Amino acid sequence: MFPSKALWDVVSQPFKRSQNGLFHGKMKQYGNNVPFSKHKTRRSWLPNVQQKRIYSEILGENVRMKLTTRALKTIKTKGGLDKYLNTTPADTLGHMGMKLRLKVRAKRLEDKGRPEPRFELLTPAEEEARKPLVVRLPPKLNPALEKARMARELAGQSLGKDGPATARETIKYLIQVSEKRRAAMMAA
Repeated sequence: MFPSKALWDVVSQPFKRSQNGLFHGKMKQYGNNVPFSKHKTRRSWLPNVQQKRIYSEILGENVRMKLTTRALKTIKTKGGLDKYLNTTPADTLGHMGMKLRLKVRAKRLEDKGRPEPRFELLTPAEEEARKPLVVRLPPKLNPALEKARMARELAGQSLGKDGPATARETIKYLIQVSEKRRAAMMAA
């Protein structure tokens, strides 16, 4: 729900102005002016941007920002700035929204007595070095994936491998088994 700082620093949107406020996904739009003579001329429409101060209950202060009327209406619908920041998708919030989200989240954790989480971008080598420290539980597989895993293990056993067979080896094994069954049915 909370993408890391590194992720939203890398991701950019085409309408840069929207990164400096809460635009709720509104961008510059393009179209044509079409008069009676049907001579079309290009034009653009900018979003309805307002400068407002909105109170944040968790931060305990008014936050001054630029936001669109669409964002303002959504904030009122969600029941406040804090709820809007926590429930809106990251790509709709933009840079300023994500900064505010992290600020609100850090303040909430601070009030609960928990330390603020650190966001950092790791190189592949650093990530590999930290890998043994991370304990990952196996995901619960759906029945189809469980059957596929079992087929790979059976193929690995029949081929004399220590672990499961590769996908290609498993397919070859299943083809051989089905041909043997077909031959046995034909002989009977």
